[in-house]
Amino acid sequence: MNLKIKKVSFTMNKNLLFATFVSALGGFLFGFDTAVISGTTEFLKPYFGLTDSTLGFTVSIALIGTVIGSIAAGKPGDIFGRRAILFLCGLFYFISAIGCGTAHNWYILLSSRFLGGLGIGAASVMAPMYIAEIAPGRLRGRLVAVTQFNIVAGILVAFFSNYLLVNTGDNNWRWMFAVMAFPSAVFFLLLFFVPESPRWLVKKGLVDKARSILQRVGSEHVEAELEDIINSLKEESGGKSSKLFQKKYRFVIMCAVLLAIFNQLSGINVIMYYAPLIFEKTGLATNVAMLNTVAVGVTNLLLTIAAMFFIDRLGRKTLLLIGAVGMFFSLAGAAVNFYSNTSGGIGILICIVGFIASFAFSQGAVIWVFLSEIFPNKVRSKGQALGSFTHWIMNALIALTFPTVLTRLGGGNAFMFFAVMMVPFFIFVWKVLPETKGRSLEDLEAFILSKP
Repeated sequence: MNLKIKKVSFTMNKNLLFATFVSALGGFLFGFDTAVISGTTEFLKPYFGLTDSTLGFTVSIALIGTVIGSIAAGKPGDIFGRRAILFLCGLFYFISAIGCGTAHNWYILLSSRFLGGLGIGAASVMAPMYIAEIAPGRLRGRLVAVTQFNIVAGILVAFFSNYLLVNTGDNNWRWMFAVMAFPSAVFFLLLFFVPESPRWLVKKGLVDKARSILQRVGSEHVEAELEDIINSLKEESGGKSSKLFQKKYRFVIMCAVLLAIFNQLSGINVIMYYAPLIFEKTGLATNVAMLNTVAVGVTNLLLTIAAMFFIDRLGRKTLLLIGAVGMFFSLAGAAVNFYSNTSGGIGILICIVGFIASFAFSQGAVIWVFLSEIFPNKVRSKGQALGSFTHWIMNALIALTFPTVLTRLGGGNAFMFFAVMMVPFFIFVWKVLPETKGRSLEDLEAFILSKP
């Protein structure tokens, strides 16, 4: 009997892991599409005749799409299901990759990047939400963090792909964009084999189907979990209870919005989008600068893996506090290197790798987990969309302005600004942010609603 129980449990765990892996593959495409632009900027400028400002717009147009995709994904996700929106994301990624790779004028490139941005924004809401809603509370942090792992894996593959393709001739930037079509197609096809979110099914009155899925993914207390879900959704009938902007949700809204803002004020996506440009400002050749970005990507991946092992042990707050300290000193060090300009590219590389390590171990692993679990069931899709919207609008503003800021103010001032922003972030996490590890989504809801 004992052997049989262990075998069933293993099968259920495989189902959960497969559903997690497939949905998190959207994160891989998210990461790839985010980072691939970094290797193309030097080649796009002469091909399309771009200035600093139009280069910034070329980078940020995808982020404008991301902002729209993140804020618009919640309602369709509630109507059609989490999985249906992930299907749409896969389609957008595929079309974007082909469009960017074959673009012969700037407007086609912009349109294709915008479409890819829509997919990124929607996936940044739906993939973590789907995993959070299908995973048991004891594993939720690690499983949602798989999305972040796939994001950084996508970033690393994009950096490495750019490095391999940089010497392939005049069409190198086209291939850099187009290779994403292959994983996009795989993602789309694998979605046919994963179940829908049990919490979404309960919202639609499909309780028996939700029960079956909870059993398949290894829930230890199926009936109790179903009862918790049903009770937490009872108030949702189109009245005030389903509106996000209410007094009872103001604490959780503040936490989500400030975490998303500080995530971007760390300067992370300045590195993701402009790492080769930053390294070239120190005098490095193009191929060496791209090789350095691979080192950044490897560090990002390794520390994200480490964070996955600790996020449910140490908790979200502990990781964020450790990361804030590490990011402050790394960013300040990069600023000093730019000011003195004595250590060349090596000093900048060491500081940026230190920053990436600190970010990946903290904010990188925590933000999507936190946003996916902190909001009550009845407003989770809207809250997740708000957090993602805030994240991406800040991302777009920074990406749009950074090339001009780097030219006019210099790398030292830019990096020192990001370093200073880590001080209020540390205080915010220490004094305000709640710990969410190890709690069921329904228990978290009761805790959050008890806050004044």
